[in-house]
Amino acid sequence: MSSPDIQNANILLPEPSVPEPADYVSTAKTKPPLTPEEEENMKKPTVLIVGAGLGGLTLAILLHKARIPFFVYERAHAVKHLGSAMSLGPPVTNLFKQLGIYEEFQAMGKRSLYNYIYKHDLTHDFTLDFSSRQKLAGSEGYIVSRPDMYDLLWRQIPRERIHMGKKFLSFLQNGDGVMIRFSDNTTIHGDILVGADGAHSAVRQRLFQDLKSKGKLPKSDDVPLPFNCVCLVGQTKPLDPEEFPDLKKDYSQFMTVHGSENMYSWVMFTTARNTVCWMVVQSLDAESSKENDFFRNSEWGPEAAEAMCKEVRHFKMPSGREDKELTMGDLIDLSPKDLISKVMLEEKVFDTWFGGRTVLLGDCMSNFGANICSNMMSPASGAGAINAMHDAVALANWIYTLESKSLSDLNTIFQEYYAERYPAAKASFKTSQVFSKMLAKNFTGMVTKTMFRKLPMWLWKRVVIKMSATRVQASFLPLVEDKGQVKPLPQPSLIKTLAILEQRKTGDVAV
Repeated sequence: MSSPDIQNANILLPEPSVPEPADYVSTAKTKPPLTPEEEENMKKPTVLIVGAGLGGLTLAILLHKARIPFFVYERAHAVKHLGSAMSLGPPVTNLFKQLGIYEEFQAMGKRSLYNYIYKHDLTHDFTLDFSSRQKLAGSEGYIVSRPDMYDLLWRQIPRERIHMGKKFLSFLQNGDGVMIRFSDNTTIHGDILVGADGAHSAVRQRLFQDLKSKGKLPKSDDVPLPFNCVCLVGQTKPLDPEEFPDLKKDYSQFMTVHGSENMYSWVMFTTARNTVCWMVVQSLDAESSKENDFFRNSEWGPEAAEAMCKEVRHFKMPSGREDKELTMGDLIDLSPKDLISKVMLEEKVFDTWFGGRTVLLGDCMSNFGANICSNMMSPASGAGAINAMHDAVALANWIYTLESKSLSDLNTIFQEYYAERYPAAKASFKTSQVFSKMLAKNFTGMVTKTMFRKLPMWLWKRVVIKMSATRVQASFLPLVEDKGQVKPLPQPSLIKTLAILEQRKTGDVAV
């Protein structure tokens, strides 16, 4: 894909050569021929990643390991330690081992075995048992705070590769490269632009505008995003286990409470740092969605979070003590204000994932509020973060195989990336919707909860297997042994790129 606006951009296109006079004698020294390593490095593309979220950082780590030039550009001026807890396990275990971070990940996490579901009056309803993951999928799941997980990934990347305070405005691309323009009027040039800037991706918006102007944007991607829930998240300071005895238990206490007649559900998780991460989700109907639509593209500041905090303070939580009542207000009061945030959530899996030299990953493409609802019900989920990391692995596997920077070669690998990850995103979306239906305050929610209460163990085992079946690895790093009793699903980017790399070693293929 080319843009007429860039045809006169000399910074991207090679300057015309000027013939030397006939009597000109060069005094410059002849450059030595390039070494094989230098020739190989010249073939590698420079990758520009917009967005330093979990997906963008994972891709950056992989490119760093692969010795592929890259830079990360993040609009925030400093890292904000926002977010609650997340559950990560078998789907990322092998990848974390390849990256050399698995032991540290285990140390900062707390084992996640069960989710205890309560009614609004705190009577126990039913329990979701995920303790079989170790045997079936080869590893346990862990509850980690999002700030801790973010910090772990951040520390794997050289500081000079990450640029903060760079707000993306626009891009131009053609056969020679891609140019990004930022709000500070600076520009940067590279070969591949990766949009990893979240649910309200500016890169996606610009790409879709360009495709629409050319009549190449599907109608399915040219509609407003369905806005279906609002989420308040936070994390307490470290607490005294004597005051909160659930902190003493050797696995995370993952507890979800269903509201009665209102549209709220809430959850808490205990962590290895003796903190409690918590979330409150307000499900929206058509009318309340319109009321909140004003905030669709706004920055959610402390005022918005504070207002919602007041609305939910009276919600009760299991305290772990018979002599003490615990409310959401108690957890809010014990949480530093800079660790509390309010976000809006939308549902959509886009059909367009790339165009020209630009490709998208993570929440840019798989943006659905059902992920949060799924996380509230299932410690095996963590769907949003896992999808983003899986996107990063598939994309990195294919970028590593590039032997040219041509648009045709980029189109080929982007097609392969899309063919693998689009169906996976759709499947994850459907799984998240199943769990989120348990939170619905309607007939569907009642039926779904009844189904899970009466689910036979053999069928529940199949659910756990399915949720842990995709266990990805990078083809350019030493592979690790998968220890699951049930083998992982085939990973197309791993299988195909391993074959390409092996063929190149033996000289059987040339791209």
